Amino acid sequence: MGNGLFAIAAGIAVMTGLGAGIGIGIATNGAVQGISRQPESSGKIMTSLILGSALAEATAIYGFVVSLIILFVQWGK
Repeated sequence: MGNGLFAIAAGIAVMTGLGAGIGIGIATNGAVQGISRQPESSGKIMTSLILGSALAEATAIYGFVVSLIILFVQWGK
């Protein structure tokens, strides 16, 4: 595989951050709307939001780690 293909593969792997960012934004929007409608349940909503955001962010971190692995495998050759 050429050097350019490894760079493209690493770039595609990093793009998982896009999905995570969009997902966290949508979840935050829903949480803010839920808190504005029922302020007394803000504790439960925030707990769910933080847990969901952490899981979504984990996918972005996995994509970043995969891109680093791809680049370091190419660099080691």
